[in-house]
Order: sequence, then structure tokens, then C-alpha cells
Amino acid sequence: MGARCSKFSFCWWHSHLKPSLLDSSDLENGEKNAFPPFTQFKLEELKAATNGFSSETIVSEHGEKAPNVVYKGKLNDGRWVAVKRFNKSAWPDSRQFMDEAKAVGSLRSERLANLIGCCYEEEERLLVAEFMPNETLAKHLFHWENQPMKWAMRLRVALYLAQALDYCSSKGRALYHDLNAYRVLFDQDGNPRLSCFGLMKNSRDGKSYSTNLAFTPPEYLRTGRVTPESVVYSFGTVLLDLLSGKHIPPSHALDLIRGKNFLMLMDSCLEGHFSNDDGTELVRLATRCLQYEARERPNAKSLVSSLLPLQKETEVPSFTLLGIPDGTATPTEPLLLTPMGEACLRMDLTALHEMLEKTGYKDDEGIANELSFQMWTNQMQDTLNSKKQGDTAFRAKDFTAAIDCFSQFIEGGTMVSPTVYARRCLSYLMMDMAQEAVGDTEKAQLVSPDWHTAFYLQAVAFFSLGMENDAQEALKEATRLEAERNTV
Repeated sequence: MGARCSKFSFCWWHSHLKPSLLDSSDLENGEKNAFPPFTQFKLEELKAATNGFSSETIVSEHGEKAPNVVYKGKLNDGRWVAVKRFNKSAWPDSRQFMDEAKAVGSLRSERLANLIGCCYEEEERLLVAEFMPNETLAKHLFHWENQPMKWAMRLRVALYLAQALDYCSSKGRALYHDLNAYRVLFDQDGNPRLSCFGLMKNSRDGKSYSTNLAFTPPEYLRTGRVTPESVVYSFGTVLLDLLSGKHIPPSHALDLIRGKNFLMLMDSCLEGHFSNDDGTELVRLATRCLQYEARERPNAKSLVSSLLPLQKETEVPSFTLLGIPDGTATPTEPLLLTPMGEACLRMDLTALHEMLEKTGYKDDEGIANELSFQMWTNQMQDTLNSKKQGDTAFRAKDFTAAIDCFSQFIEGGTMVSPTVYARRCLSYLMMDMAQEAVGDTEKAQLVSPDWHTAFYLQAVAFFSLGMENDAQEALKEATRLEAERNTV
């Protein structure tokens, strides 16, 4: 290693890693001047920063899921920020909103994507946080493109996340809502940080946990209340994510662990890159976090103590472990969405239904359906009747009947129609059958590989399943295909 790199490593150790060896409550010591003060922004400022809350500035991976829209904005002083815009009904009491925002905004730590301001004017309720340009843990862990996340980086994520929770607990903010891999963000240097948005409480902005009951703390299912122990349970699910490279249900993981098959739990991409002792320790910690009885789980400070001795390659900068350039990552330019793209991002199924109705079957033109005369006389009439009945039910929003009729048409096998797949897909989505909807989008894409509508619907289905990165990729491809089509 050359002199320049050695000097950098020394400086990086003191500015980034050294705080990780301290108590989490001291993480902000000596750093307060590095953080901007909490500010009450004017609505006009944030409108200007986000180009009037343009759909072009929407980012979906800032620790939030639809319908909690987050925008990327640029303030007058050049700073990039993440602006979360609540539904109008989320915070009807502006005083309560302001008090809660100020409380969360008083926190300052290099382990958080800090809340730096808010705005409440008219019916608007907006939060302003530091923008994290290098995406989420879910992206780097589940949807990696160049290389899987290294073992040393996974251990660092676990430690930094534990330190963030410990710091928040020390400041009286032990409750965190829906802690998951989408809430862990990476800053310009590749350091993991916890989104501040999950620290807000008492809003009507959805439930504290996702609808996937397999990952929900058992006491929350009983009481509907978030406790510090619930947060530790969710931390345990993130440890499982880090161990396995997948979003694996705790019950399945615990079965493997009880059967002493914990190596089956480990990400196969990590084979040969970690010691069994380290793997065993992390599995043991995850098991403690996932205890059914809340009182048997460790607290945040204990998590930090358990994770500190496991740290590997502590002299290596986070951006190197993460496989990104040194502080030069630039956020991906937001998509310029069409009305259909915007409806997908909002998961507005009613709008999509109207669009499919308006388009009709014109996109099926040119699809070859070669039929013999005998097939026409014996089968065609029944097939066409099934399609006609399906269209009538679809128009009437009788989606159960539409699914049955379209299925009869498809199973008849005498004709192929991507539009029928699209209509059955949307019907599935209306009935909360997202997995079946994904299957129909894939079949429509096989018939018409360049059909933008199939990719748009696939994006909605992926959003419904919580597969944010896959949804974004489908949305991006749909936007590209629609743009190409409109230029022909």
C-alpha cells in the first residue's frame, strides 16, 4: 500500500472507526458541529428543492414504502435532502407533529440519517432528513449486481445498527417502527446509517409493522404496541438477513438453528469467508433477539458489547468493503414517469384499471393466433365467450368472476392474448394475490417481450410483495419501453 493510502487509512480510522469503539451515547461527542441544526422549513423552500414535488424526484428506497412518498431535494445551499411527505390524515394535529419532529430532530449521530428539519403549513406535513446516496441494505444484500456483501461489512452493519439503537435509547427514543433492511441506508462513504423516519411515533401513517406476520414480534401481534423489546426482535430479523442473504422467516431460521444446522442458514456466497466461531456467535445473538418472551431478549447496549469483538478488517474503509467509489457515488437520476408509471408508484389500482379499460385490446394487434378451421368451429366460440364474460366482469369490477373467466380463456389454449394476462393480473392485485399477479406479468412478457404494460404491472406486483428493488427495475424498464414506443 502506497503512502497516500496509508495516510488515508489512518485518518479514516480516527474519523470513522474509532467512534465505534466508544459507548453509543458518545457517538455524537465532538461531532455536533458537523451536523446541521434542526430547521423549520417553509413550504416554498421544499417545493423549490423538489421541483414542486415532481414525480421525477421521488425516491422509493429511502427506508420508506408506498404510500409514504419520499422525494430527493436540493436546498438553496446545495445540500441534498430526503423529504418525506405524509398523507394528509397522518398528522391531523400540527402541534403534535411539530413536537414529535423536534424530539427526533434533537438526535445527532453519525449512525443515523439525521432529521434536520420539518414543515407544517396548510395541510402539508413534511420531514427533512440527510440524503443517503448509496441505497439500502436490502439493495446491497438481496439484489447485488457486482459482488455479494462481504462478511466484514455485514458485521459492521450489525454493529453500527446496534450502536444507532443504543444511542437512540440513551436519548429516550428506544422505540423504532418496522425496523428492516430497507431502513438501513448507506452514506457517501459507504457507512451504514439508520433512517430517522422510523423514530416518529403516534402518527396515523400506517401500521408500526409490515403486513407480513412472519416477521412481526409476537407481543405486537397480541397488543398492537411497540416496545424496546419489539425493536430488538426486529434487529434479530435483520441479523438473519445478514447471515443468510435472504429475508428468511424467523420460525424457519430457528428450526434450522435448533436442529444444529445453522450452516444451512448461512449465505452460500460467504462459504470460506468466515470462521465457524464467528458464524456461531452471530447466530447465537440472533437467537437471543428472537426469543418469544420479550424479557429474555438482550437490550441495545448488550448488542453492541456482543458485536464489538466480532469486527473484522477494521482498518478497511466502508466504501471499499461495500464495493463503491470513495465518496464519489452520485444518486441515480430519478425516472421521468408517465401517468401509468406514476399510478404504479402510487400503487393506484383504480387508475390502472381505468387505463387498461381505455386501452382495450389494441396492444394485441399483430399477435399471431394461427387456428385450423376445425379448432375454429369446435372451440373458438367457447373461448371467445369466456373472454367476453371476463371483460364484462372486469369492467364491472367483479374481479373474482373476471379471474375465473379469463382463466377459462387461457386454459382453452386456442388463442394467446397478453391483454388478457394483464387484465387477470390486475384482477389478482385487486384481490391481494400478488404472487399470482407476478406469474401473469411473466407470461405476458413471454408473448410480448417489449410490451411496457406488462412491466408496469410487474412493478406493482413487486411493490405489493415488498420487493422494492425488483419493482424499481421493472418500473425503469417499463418507462424505457414506453418511451421507445412513443418515439416510433
